[in-house]
Amino acid sequence: MILISACLAGLNVRYNGTNSLDEKIQRLMLENKAITVCPELMGGFSTPREPAEIVGGNGGDVLDGKATVIERTGRDVTELYLKGAYATLQKALEVDASLVVLKEYSPSCGSAMIYNGAFNGTKLLGEGVTTALLRRYGIEVLLEEQFL
Repeated sequence: MILISACLAGLNVRYNGTNSLDEKIQRLMLENKAITVCPELMGGFSTPREPAEIVGGNGGDVLDGKATVIERTGRDVTELYLKGAYATLQKALEVDASLVVLKEYSPSCGSAMIYNGAFNGTKLLGEGVTTALLRRYGIEVLLEEQFL
């Protein structure tokens, strides 16, 4: 089974209430070859929600307690991102996921690049909290461009 970011399947779950529909990925879900997940919703957020970025490192650093996830207004939402990451890991283990395809740049789902934590649109090399956790458990995570 493949886990995919719900926003890539066309569900309006992104922070701003939109999606990032990818028709090839959506087709997998419709063919019952994939299951959608949204780590942020699984962590307790609603849609829409305030944008958040990792400050002080990347997803692995958040897991290790060396970085935080902060909303634009300054609220620390690290615990909700950790909760969503562990819920996603549990789902991946339950369905014996062979692959996870997540949305790039997200503080949860980014697998190659994330925003720099300054809310200025600058991206840097790094992975989100959920991606870092899944990879620590040996689960392959790809960004949508790698999957296609």
